[in-house]
This record gives sequence, C-alpha cells and structure tokens, in this order.
Amino acid sequence: DDTEELEIAVDNTAFMDEFFSEIEETRQNIDKISENVEEAKKLYSIILSAPIPEQKTKDDLEQLTAEIKKMANSVRNKLKSMERNIEQDEERSSADLRIRKSQHSVLSRKFVDVMTKYNEAQVDFRERSKGRIQRQLEITGKNTTDEELEEMLESGNPSIFTSGV
Repeated sequence: DDTEELEIAVDNTAFMDEFFSEIEETRQNIDKISENVEEAKKLYSIILSAPIPEQKTKDDLEQLTAEIKKMANSVRNKLKSMERNIEQDEERSSADLRIRKSQHSVLSRKFVDVMTKYNEAQVDFRERSKGRIQRQLEITGKNTTDEELEEMLESGNPSIFTSGV
C-alpha cells in the first residue's frame, strides 16, 4: 500500500516539474516580449525624430511588431491552456494546485503589464505621428480633418505629405 502512495508522489513531482518548466519558458517569452517592446519604443523615437525615416528602421519596426504579436499569441495560448488545466483539477484542493494558481496569476499579470506598455507605446507613437503629419501639412498650407489624418496614417504613404508642394 505504501508503494502506491510513493508512485503517486513521484508522478506528481514529475507533473510539477513539467509545470514549472512551462512556467519558466512562458516567463522567458514574456521577458523577451518586454525587451522587444523597449526596442520598439527606441525605433518609434528614431522614426519620429528623423526628418525622413530610413526604410530599414521602418522594416525593423515592422519585423519587431510581427515578432511581438507572434510571441504574445503564443504566451496567451499557453496561459489559457494552463488555466484550463487548473480548472480541470479544481476539485482537488491541494498545495500544488494553489502553487499552480499562484504562478499562473503572477504570469498573467506580468503578461498584461507588458502588453499594456506595448499598447500605450503604440498609441503614443500613432498620436505623435499624427501630430507630425499635421505640422508638416500646416507648413505647406494644407488644413486637414482628423479623418484625413487617420487615412494618411492607415495608408502609411509618405508621398501624401508632399503632394502638391
């Protein structure tokens, strides 16, 4: 009878080892997203401070944005998977379940914080880009509506800024 209990404990240990491995991998991915967000902020600043931003900088930003989205989706899916597993084990009130819930909660908060910073940086960049376009157009004597500015931002076509100048 003691042998069975020992086997269960060993299985549980292996399960928790796997869980902590997933936690660590997810934490590393969130840290990588955070690093990429900081890099994106630098590229935003470079683009906004250059009279005519280099195409390479824009391409780097586009690549970084794609990487952030890809990693964020992966982390989001992993967190959802962990949450489903925790919910399935909900009826077993055990120390390892509490540990898993706690780890999941910490990672989820960290992920939300990182993605919030990224979204704030994107909004700031968009607003500053809009202001820059508006100033450039005012210099050329053109008045634009907010809708026209939004259209220009969406198209990403810089020739719009100089047409008719």
